[in-house]
This record gives sequence, structure tokens and C-alpha cells, in this order.
Amino acid sequence: MSIRLDHGDDTLGELHEINVTPFIDVMLVLLIIFMIAAPLATVDIAVNLPAANAEQQPRPDKPLTLTLKSDLSVTLDNVAVARHTLAAALDRASGGDKEQRVFLRADKTVPYGELMALMDELRGANYLHVALVALDGGPTQ
Repeated sequence: MSIRLDHGDDTLGELHEINVTPFIDVMLVLLIIFMIAAPLATVDIAVNLPAANAEQQPRPDKPLTLTLKSDLSVTLDNVAVARHTLAAALDRASGGDKEQRVFLRADKTVPYGELMALMDELRGANYLHVALVALDGGPTQ
């Protein structure tokens, strides 16, 4: 028993449509490749930031220098300061001038988070003009 499914026309008509299924398959494969490759492309890089090649700016007559040492102690103009009294010490040293630039130095072994915490303390004390101090003479090894 056989059934004829055509309607009497033995020639196949031309299709004027593009078959997009292969294009979709290729795009999905590329998407999967990029989804797998993108996280592998991010690499932890050791960064040694304290040196700079920028032209040195003129220093003020009496700079306000805040130093974060490797043991996380803080000094203001070479005088040790407790972290909880930092705002008061800055006010005394600057004469209450919150627009004065604070030169911030940090040992290169200090964790980045600790440096940012100190900068947050400066912002909390309304000292918004902060300059980061680096070594002169280019990058070090």
C-alpha cells in the first residue's frame, strides 16, 4: 500500500528563503566559546605602583604629609598619630584649612585596602585634596 502525497506536480518549486538554522548554530557555538574563554582571559597581575614618571610638581612651603608605614601606623609630618585622632591632628596641622592639599605616602608593602581605608578617613574628615606621593625616576623592580 502506498500513498501519493503530491498533488500531481512532479517538479519541485524553487524556495526563495534563506535557511538561517546553520547561522544560528554557528552563533550559539561562538557564544559558548566566548562565555568559556572570557573568564579564562582575566589574570591576576602583580602590580608595583609606587614609582611614577610624571613631571614633578612644585611643593608648597609647608606640605602636610601623611605617611602610612608598613606596620599600618600613621604619621603626620613625622609625628605618630593614632587613627581615631587623625581628623583632629589634621585640623591642628592645617590650621583648620580643609582645602589644603594632603600629601599621602604609603609603603609599597601596605595592602591596597588599607590605603583606601586611610583615604576614606581623609574624606570623612573633609580633606578632599589628596596627592599620592611616588618615587622619582621611573618604575622599580
